[in-house]
Amino acid sequence: MTGAFKPFRIAISDDVLTDLKSRLARTRWPEAELVDDWSQGAPLKWIQEICTYWANAYDWRAREAKLNRFAQFTTEIDGLDIHFIHVRSSEANALPLIITHGWPGSIVEFHKVIAPLTDPAAHGGNPADAFHVICPSLPGFGFSAKPKTTGWGVDRIAATWAKLMDQLGYARYGAQGGDWGSAVTTSLGAQDVEHCAGIHITLAFNAAPKVEGEPTAEEKRALAGLKHYVDLDSGYSKQQSTRPQTLGYGLTDSPSGQAAWILEKFWAWTDCNGHPENIFSKDELLDNVMLYWATETATSSARLYWESFGRRRTTPVVKVPTGVAVFPKEIITPVRRWMEPNFYNITHWSEMEKGGHFAAFEQPELFVRDVRKFFATVR
Repeated sequence: MTGAFKPFRIAISDDVLTDLKSRLARTRWPEAELVDDWSQGAPLKWIQEICTYWANAYDWRAREAKLNRFAQFTTEIDGLDIHFIHVRSSEANALPLIITHGWPGSIVEFHKVIAPLTDPAAHGGNPADAFHVICPSLPGFGFSAKPKTTGWGVDRIAATWAKLMDQLGYARYGAQGGDWGSAVTTSLGAQDVEHCAGIHITLAFNAAPKVEGEPTAEEKRALAGLKHYVDLDSGYSKQQSTRPQTLGYGLTDSPSGQAAWILEKFWAWTDCNGHPENIFSKDELLDNVMLYWATETATSSARLYWESFGRRRTTPVVKVPTGVAVFPKEIITPVRRWMEPNFYNITHWSEMEKGGHFAAFEQPELFVRDVRKFFATVR
């Protein structure tokens, strides 16, 4: 590593934990929803159950120790401290891979895939598929600093990631991302063509529908998903892209509100057969919520929407090799024909049998297998 890097460990203060329990105990609950499903939002009974567990059974110190098992660092880039996990493989020919999360995710999403990516031999894989893994927290998320000025949209973050990889001494690397991480990864592939060997994404963030003639079955499925999203599932995005500050007052003050705002998406965007706890434990769900609550980043993370939506004049053109993993319960499933006008070199396309928006968190084995398969072609 060639830059100025400071070792980092997660260490939430006792005062924050005591305050959290106090706030949870004093929650003023709304009345229950008037339907027997999630159509009005996260059900009162489940959010109360989650918050009771959070207050009385969730062991943050044990979870904190688990999250600290991978090496972490901070470094200043463009005046902002960036937090990142950095795990080097013991394999000499490992490919550096920067993996980027989105909202309402965090670096927690990647804890199941870091070991098999860095040490494939220990997890039934081929040592030739090893990676050095870098997982940064987006600016304003988790333990990265909150921007103090405007301008920290997708493209600036991608440029920052390029600088991070350069400071780490990686002249050639791959990039992977989901949600906002897909957008950042796409921009990184467009900007840093000299060093980025290829990108792998799960959400075609910059591919607008371009339907010619009768839509294919694939296009019909994607258009139906887009309509569902716009009509029933995009309210959070409209709020965060227009008035993130207003939203932040409630979420920063109320842990139950912060939990509900995040956890609803783990119902809506996952392949969970109707309930998030069919695929995630309460501990896993709360680990992710804690990276918003304990760091007070509800507002700063929401600002990424304000910074990015409607403020990009052109869709980036990506010429580096591109791999796409299509998970059936993704918010809007990628369509190859829609992507090709801006992604010139799609060399890998895989359709998964299960899984949703939080691919690495939800289906780590499928995620790892696909990442290995794509990057084997660009090493």
